Amino acid sequence: MPDRSPNGRQRLFAWPVRAVLAGAAGTAALTAAYASERRLRHARKPLDYDDSLVPGQIVATIMHLPHVTAKEDDELGLALRWSYGSAFGLFHGLLRRTIGEPWASAAFAGTLMTATFSLFPLLGRTPPPWRWAADVLATSVATHVVYVGAVAAVDDGTAALLQAR
Repeated sequence: MPDRSPNGRQRLFAWPVRAVLAGAAGTAALTAAYASERRLRHARKPLDYDDSLVPGQIVATIMHLPHVTAKEDDELGLALRWSYGSAFGLFHGLLRRTIGEPWASAAFAGTLMTATFSLFPLLGRTPPPWRWAADVLATSVATHVVYVGAVAAVDDGTAALLQAR
């Protein structure tokens, strides 16, 4: 459904901008969830594969970057997290406008977890999810739930705020 301004005219591109901002907010929430869990568990090592050097290593492999250091793997992983985390908000925005909530968030979460559980092993960087340690699996699911919840809340909240104007 198109967004409309108070005078009834359609606001072009309003929902995609909101969706990308919601994706960025979700990424910030996911990052904060990792930081909180790391403090609670007094962990010095990665909490799951998304929190490790694996995403950066995958990027380096896909981009055929030779001799990438651990620091560079970390930087590539952060760039990947913030870029796809923000852009993936568009997918939630499209789902929200197509099938509505709560189905949009359920489909969004299912897609994210399917990607996490399949792409990491397929790209050769992790074991299959049924071989992940229980704490790694729990962290992966919990942080993605935080991400999905934040994306949905910000997307819905900004839409409601703009509708009230």
